[in-house]
Amino acid sequence: MRIWLTDAISAPQRPFVAILGGAKVSDKIMVIKNLLGICDKVLIGGAMAYTFSLANGGKVGGSLVEPDKVELAKELMASGGDKLVLPEDVHCGDAFSSDCNKQVVPSGQIPDGFEGLDIGPETAKKYAEIIASAKTVVWNGPMGVSEMPPFDFGTKTVAQAVADSGAVSIIGGGDSAAAIQKLGFADKVSHVSTGGGASLEMLEGKKFVAVELLDEA
Repeated sequence: MRIWLTDAISAPQRPFVAILGGAKVSDKIMVIKNLLGICDKVLIGGAMAYTFSLANGGKVGGSLVEPDKVELAKELMASGGDKLVLPEDVHCGDAFSSDCNKQVVPSGQIPDGFEGLDIGPETAKKYAEIIASAKTVVWNGPMGVSEMPPFDFGTKTVAQAVADSGAVSIIGGGDSAAAIQKLGFADKVSHVSTGGGASLEMLEGKKFVAVELLDEA
């Protein structure tokens, strides 16, 4: 995995698209900063998107957010420009349950009593279109609550797009890897790793001695 990821990041075929999901901006600050410097597009999903939405002055209802990371999110949006792609719509529910009351709303317009649980269908479509033109894709983190239908739609759509893209594709992280495996796409991507922590460190730009030794051999 380390050599695959090193090659993909150091000499990517372009367009180079990164897909980042998961719960917290704080978990992936350095990843986002590093990838904004080397990627053509960085697609944001998962609960971390709601902190960016809050930073944009949006309403996030009861969504999982990190209020203390709002200023950081603003800085990332300012530095990322159009490279940083945020959700346009959100699939939300009034409870963390597959049988809750659901609605799709524009990003930043989640009503009180509801929480964002997945990217919306327009965002999923847009992300799939961006991925379709990519030559290199790195994906870490689900787009929503990937283990709970129907809030797995965004993750499934992204997984399908990555599998169909023909790009050099590296999937890192337990939830992303699980989605690829579950959907039967493992043989359609270049590499799947369950080593989420190791892949995140590589995406942050850190190097491993083992990789350096292999590269110098």
